[in-house]
Amino acid sequence: MGFLLADAVTPWMTTWHDMFHQDVWFVEKILRSIFIYVFLLAGIRLGGKRELAQLNAFDLIVLLLLSNTVQNAIIGNDNSLIGGCIGAATLLVLNYVMVRFIHKHRKLDRLLEGRPEVLIRDGKIDKQHLERELITKAELVAAAHKQGIGSLHDVDRCVLEPNGTITFIQKRPTPEGARHDEIMAALSKMAEEIRILRGNAPAGGAP
Repeated sequence: MGFLLADAVTPWMTTWHDMFHQDVWFVEKILRSIFIYVFLLAGIRLGGKRELAQLNAFDLIVLLLLSNTVQNAIIGNDNSLIGGCIGAATLLVLNYVMVRFIHKHRKLDRLLEGRPEVLIRDGKIDKQHLERELITKAELVAAAHKQGIGSLHDVDRCVLEPNGTITFIQKRPTPEGARHDEIMAALSKMAEEIRILRGNAPAGGAP
């Protein structure tokens, strides 16, 4: 009976040991997480805002592979549950502290996140800024289509935000253009009414 009880308890003891036993000192786990956080922050900043925008499949692949690439660097030889919680908690706390610190220091915020880049100004594409951010016109058109804009000719201003979001501001009709559209709509309505009246008129005169 004792052997059967020992055989039943042993797997549970092994499972609990594997889940909570750390093969890496917790201080090392914290330091690893901090180093990777700083490295990724600097890498994405140097890589440009288009990485965050994910304009094509290559950008998406890079971001997906980054998580797998740095995973071992964070956890080391430790696969325990406690080790994972320590690494995750370190990243969350570090990000919270970083966000609050940057919020109070706007100059540092601009240094780390960068400035918005105007890609289209007054309806004209800024090719120099496109080249700087390594964005093609086709990628810009695709981004406009995602926001329901049929053509770049309808865009007055386009901005690549520091967080990678591409913002489009469509052109607004001028007062002259709006007046012209109203007149054309009124003429079209009058033409339609005249056509209906002609269609309802009798074919011959009264006897």
